[in-house]
Amino acid sequence: MAPVPELLLKKRNRDAAWAEKRATAALEARKKAREQRKEIFKRAEQYVNEYRQQEKDTIRLRREAKANGGFYVEPEAKLAFVVRIRGLNKIHPKTKKILQLLRLRQINMGVFVRITKATLGLLKRVEPYIAWGYPNLKTVRELIYKRGFGKVDGNRIPLTDNKVVEQVLGAKNILCVEDLI
Repeated sequence: MAPVPELLLKKRNRDAAWAEKRATAALEARKKAREQRKEIFKRAEQYVNEYRQQEKDTIRLRREAKANGGFYVEPEAKLAFVVRIRGLNKIHPKTKKILQLLRLRQINMGVFVRITKATLGLLKRVEPYIAWGYPNLKTVRELIYKRGFGKVDGNRIPLTDNKVVEQVLGAKNILCVEDLI
């Protein structure tokens, strides 16, 4: 048997150790992904149950109000979807600034906005340049899944994978896109 150089022997041992480390890391990653998938499905199921319960409650409250001869007034929306519909020709500087604050720099750009007294004032000011309304759950889900983007380290990244959401918002216990919705 021919003698093996010492460097080659060290290299083989090092490569074997690295391969073993990689294999154990891959096994751990698979276990973690499996656990996380279970958690995500559990959360999605919980959200579906919550949405169904809310629907049942609103129907029940409407029926009670109708039976008592009154009206049921739904709670005010907390979220609005705003779309820019006009360009920037002959636009007042303050209006231009408001559109920048709302992140509506181009025509047909859309953003979700939390409804407060301040944002309602801004929306009234730029009313001729935008169209806005209160989206339902189905619309929010479709928009986020189809056209959703997020900021990661200053870069605009599409929300195509739950890993992106978990990396950025994992500390806030948001693991998947469904948690965002």
